[in-house]
Amino acid sequence: MKSLQFSMLLLSLVLAALLSFSTGALPHEDFLRCLSLRSNDSSTISSVIYTRNNPSYSTVLESTIRNLRFNSTSTPKPLVIVTPSRTSHFQATIYCSRKHGLQIRTRSGGHDYEGLSYVAKVPFVVVDLVNFRSVDVDVENRVAWVQTGAILGEVYYRIVEKSRTLAFAGGIFHTIGVGGHISGGGIGLLFRKYGTGGDNVIDAQFIDINGKILDRKSMGEDLFWAIRGGGGGSFGIVLAWKLKLVPVPATVTVFSVSRTLEQNATQLILRWQEIAHQLPDEMYPDVTMMSVNSTQDGRKTILASFTSLFLGTIDELLPIMQQRFPELGLSRQDCSEMSWIESILYFNQLQNQPLEILLNRTFRTSVGGQYYKIKSDYVKEPISETALNGLFSRLSDEEASSAFIIFMAYGGIMDRIPEDATPFPHRAGNLYKIYYNVNWQEQDNVNSQKYIDWSRRVYNYMTPFVSKSPRGAYANYRDLDIGSNNVGITSYKQASVWGRKYFKNNFDRLVQVKTKIDPQNFFKHEQSIPPLH
Repeated sequence: MKSLQFSMLLLSLVLAALLSFSTGALPHEDFLRCLSLRSNDSSTISSVIYTRNNPSYSTVLESTIRNLRFNSTSTPKPLVIVTPSRTSHFQATIYCSRKHGLQIRTRSGGHDYEGLSYVAKVPFVVVDLVNFRSVDVDVENRVAWVQTGAILGEVYYRIVEKSRTLAFAGGIFHTIGVGGHISGGGIGLLFRKYGTGGDNVIDAQFIDINGKILDRKSMGEDLFWAIRGGGGGSFGIVLAWKLKLVPVPATVTVFSVSRTLEQNATQLILRWQEIAHQLPDEMYPDVTMMSVNSTQDGRKTILASFTSLFLGTIDELLPIMQQRFPELGLSRQDCSEMSWIESILYFNQLQNQPLEILLNRTFRTSVGGQYYKIKSDYVKEPISETALNGLFSRLSDEEASSAFIIFMAYGGIMDRIPEDATPFPHRAGNLYKIYYNVNWQEQDNVNSQKYIDWSRRVYNYMTPFVSKSPRGAYANYRDLDIGSNNVGITSYKQASVWGRKYFKNNFDRLVQVKTKIDPQNFFKHEQSIPPLH
């Protein structure tokens, strides 16, 4: 009898423990109570919180997931999504996440190529900046204050509302979030003329681990340097950027000329490598290569498309091309004149669409698939014809049916800005950057590994022909293949593997800034800057 009583007592204790755990000990419930207590107005913060029980949770989470590789049933999901609408919401979220052991992932546009802005392997909260996106343009002083959740399309649209001859030197794709774009450097159509997006930031509003709001003066030049290219998610949360606006002519010219291997594409690419980086600063030259079916006999061939934006008219462009690159045979018929803002639509393949499409945050491009793997390289010496032929043969593989590779010319002002001006180090000495993209459709996602393996094979093949010691990579083309931190303690040595590829010698200064601003490494992810322990 005593044995039975003891067993019943033990069972009741176990049940009580399980009940208390299920009703009160879950970290996100403590987190939510903390948010309510920390907020001056609990009604405002409750309206920007989405738990998994909220019917809008999935809609908010999926709204800006660009790479659907990270939207499967097995992808780790946040315990809570917070969409702050005022500064106090950020402060409460940081405080309560620290107190209750939750990691923060910050998302502006959702273009993180490895999903790190909304995926984590530990209990985490997503801070989604969708409500923090005002754009205030001051034409007279050629500046704009932009909250970090704005997308580039919103920035460009608000600028052009007030001036057709001012622009921001940001990226091409209009749904990219300003926060992530500038945090990783920010390359776009105007970078050979005006530098990166980070080069054109003159102030910022930043919230640190203690919830303090800092501007350039109060944060100091080291931290201001670090946030303009040192990668997002390492130091704190940037709330807003003060951007320098740059002049653009009323009329710009775009062109795209395509040639197959049978139409001498290989020789044109060889020549392009020699001259593209020496073209005027006003040009953005690139060449895109992909596999297509030959019209002659149905066999596969490579199509190379030579594309450029030119800050000027057709009449100004043609003599330059006839002198520098006559082999391309550029004609007036290949060119189109338009405004700068129309060139953004052109490069987004949205010609003939109203400008208002730039305000569509959830727009999904028809280019390629919605599942993809991206890699990057930098090239310092022209690649030989033999090496190009090897690359072309790999583009003809079955897995590469929707793949494409872009060579983006450097040079221009990038040759004249010091490597340590911002954390983004890829300046003088680079002929061009390579963008590798392999993508696939939903019905083939069960075979995703074969496409990822293809991208790795191509990357390995290119090793002898690209930058070395370190082999450079672009932080905004996030690639966990080049190295990652442990989920727990991150070592300087381990982070150096990928860190020097993104930041070269600037990595050490980033580590010093991190050690000073966030010594306990609260703001972290698989490729965040570590502190020195």
